[in-house]
Amino acid sequence: MFQQKMDKTYETKLLRVDRKGFSDSVLNEACELLKKGELVAFPTETVYGLGGNALDKTAASRIYAAKGRPSDNPLIVHVAEKEALFSVGREVPEGAVRLTERFWPGPLTVIVKKSEIVPKTTTGGLDTVAVRMPSDEIAMSLIKQSGLYIAAPSANASGRPSTTRAEHCMEDLKGKIPLIIDGGPVPIGLESTIVDLSSERPLILRPGFITLEQIREIIPEIEYDPAVIAREADKNAVAKAPGMKYRHYAPRGELTVFEGSPEKVIKRINSEIAEKRRHGFKTAVLATEESIAYYNADIAESLGRRTDEGEIASHLFEMLRKFDDEEADFIYAESFFSPGVGRAIMNRLLKAAGYNIITVSD
Repeated sequence: MFQQKMDKTYETKLLRVDRKGFSDSVLNEACELLKKGELVAFPTETVYGLGGNALDKTAASRIYAAKGRPSDNPLIVHVAEKEALFSVGREVPEGAVRLTERFWPGPLTVIVKKSEIVPKTTTGGLDTVAVRMPSDEIAMSLIKQSGLYIAAPSANASGRPSTTRAEHCMEDLKGKIPLIIDGGPVPIGLESTIVDLSSERPLILRPGFITLEQIREIIPEIEYDPAVIAREADKNAVAKAPGMKYRHYAPRGELTVFEGSPEKVIKRINSEIAEKRRHGFKTAVLATEESIAYYNADIAESLGRRTDEGEIASHLFEMLRKFDDEEADFIYAESFFSPGVGRAIMNRLLKAAGYNIITVSD
């Protein structure tokens, strides 16, 4: 693993795109930049992506440099047609075909053995490739019009919360890339589900909006990779998918997640808040509509109703960035263990907290 270095600086331009009057010609400048090996940040239905030509070693290296991303952390290749999986993939199992028929375009990434056309710079040195077909109209138009396969991790500085708005991209990438396409806030707010089909044992390497239960309708034997449900990071693990090995999504303040009965969690968090305030620290709480009024923090933000996992997911990264803007020193979050998308929410929260989770039992 090593860090790539920036080879130039830019006067970063923000291109606002009106989705109501959207036409492909608006993206001409972005497409030309991509064809020249430059990078462009753009919206998808999940988060904003930092895109470059997936088959260009130099462009892939620039992605790592702009993000400050470890070079052994694989990039996801974004395509505009299902058949492209057979171009970037050398071995495409039947399960991958059935999943893409059901969930593409959409927030699902599949990992297969890579073909020779995909450089290992893009795949983090691995013999596999992660591939996704987004449903966002701007993303799809950009891929089609450029005529490229676009490698695109989330458009944030490595380790920071992912970007769900163009202004977040500007905060992290200003001066590092030439262009950011502003398509407004993204609807999902969590990165895609990643399914590894490159070996005999199919695994979910990253939970997302497409759930385990949905995937089991296609591949009944699918399971979570043990790293997904672990309570601590395995620093020696091979990063088979983005975010499996390194701390991700972290705000600048120290984040702790609390689990237990609502009453006990509220009492414990308020006790932590009182202690930190006595020492002059600024505190923040991340909770739900049902409990937010019971907290005494300097900043208290609701992610939405606990029964609405989609609402919670769409606000998570935005709230973590808001706490940075308000310079919170300590952040306390309720846990969100639940089936479905709740697994993805907790996966991101635990990574953001560096697996700092406390179970309140008394």
